[in-house]
Parts: sequence; C-alpha cells; structure tokens
Amino acid sequence: MDHEILLTVMRKAALAAGDVIMEVYGAADFDVKVKSDDSPVTEADERADAVISDHLRAAFPDIALVTEEQAGSHDVSADRFLIVDPLDGTKEFIKRRGDFTVNIALVENGVPTRGIVYAPAKGRLFYTDATGQSVEEAGPFDPEVPGALTQLSVAKADNAALRVVASKSHRDQATDDYIGKYACADTKSAGSSLKFCLVATGEADLYPRLGRTMEWDTAAGDAVLRGAGGRMVRFEDHAPFDYGKAGFANGFFIAASPNVDLKAP
Repeated sequence: MDHEILLTVMRKAALAAGDVIMEVYGAADFDVKVKSDDSPVTEADERADAVISDHLRAAFPDIALVTEEQAGSHDVSADRFLIVDPLDGTKEFIKRRGDFTVNIALVENGVPTRGIVYAPAKGRLFYTDATGQSVEEAGPFDPEVPGALTQLSVAKADNAALRVVASKSHRDQATDDYIGKYACADTKSAGSSLKFCLVATGEADLYPRLGRTMEWDTAAGDAVLRGAGGRMVRFEDHAPFDYGKAGFANGFFIAASPNVDLKAP
C-alpha cells in the first residue's frame, strides 16, 4: 500500500463528499428516510456514499470496501479493508447543528492505521499523513493542494481536572454515571467522530461511549486519535479495541489520552 496515494485519494474523496453534503444541507428542505435499524438516512448520506465509493474503488479495486450505506452486502474477512461512514452524525445534520463528519479509514490486521475525518460545516479537516502521524489541515481546502498542516498530539491529562467530551445525541444516565467517577474540570457535548478529534487535538482528555456504534462510526476517528498518541480501549476491560468483527458492531469503548487513569465500569 502506497500511503501517499492513499492519503491523496482519501482526502479528495472526503472533500468531494463534503461538497455534496453541503449542497443538501443548504437546501430549503430534504427528505429523511428510516432504515431497517431505525436510523435516519438522507439524500446527503446516499450521494456522499456514491462519491466516496467511486473514488476508492477506482484507486484500490483489490481492497475490500465497507460503507455504512452498503452494509448489507459486506462479509469482510480480509486482513486489510477500507471502511467508510459517508455522513456520520445524520441526526446532527437533520437538526442543522453542524456536528457531522465524513469518515474514511484503512484497517489492517484489526487496527485502523490511516484515517480522515472531515467536518464540512465546521471547516475542520483531520487526517493521518503518509507516516501515520495525525495532522489538522487549515482551510480553505483545495482538492489538489493541501493547506497548512498542524501536527496533532494529545494533551498530558491532569487526572484531578479532566476535560471530558460525550455524545450530543446519545448521552444517557449510564454515561453520566461513568463520567462521575472522574474528577472533571469541564464536560462538553459534541456530535459524530469529532469527539475523537477533540481528544486528538488536546481539546479534551476523555471520551467514553456507552452505547451502540458500528465500526464505520469509529474507525477514522480512532485512526486520527492513535496517530496523535491517544488510545481507544474496550469499556468493560480496557483491552485493545479491534476491527473486522462479525457484523461490524462495536461494544462500548473509551477513547483517551494515554495518561488518563481509566476507571472500571
């Protein structure tokens, strides 16, 4: 795998998907359908999925591709695959709150080694470079020429004053109870995979998720977090979090700076 080519393709695909998403977002109205799992889907999800799939399949025809909007056709047992959520945070998109992202990742041997997270409404673009180091690119975003890059690194957390980020649309009492085990200086809410990126940039120290997610929801953000020196572990035993699971369903997890003193469930 040529990681320079991968980065170029993923970046162009994410930006192109962001363009079609923002076209729909800027419309006076758009249709919302409900999928079999009761989650919402819009024209933006479907158009972004098509754009990204076209880019990735043209460049990497021999690598398995998993996308949320084509999930029913997937049975990946490959050691390497691409995984995509074309519009993560559809509920935020529908409510026009801006906290939605385009997520593309490469998974190798159960680990997301490269990823890109683009938040088009917020003008933020995060990704792992060809070496695996995570960066944030400054806009405006030219598909052909990357802008100025800032290397990302998680913060050295103060366990007596942690900064916690939690889901905006899926926060519940169990999450609040778990957060209550920590000494928190600040707790904020954010949507989609932006929560991983806030830990990766050092804007937060801890992101616990006690709820249903799928691998396409987390792989790109997880890759960005890992490339900034962070970690993602299983909630129940703090063991390494892996990908390529049957059905692509995730268990609960914790994403954090490495020196956060993780609490037991």
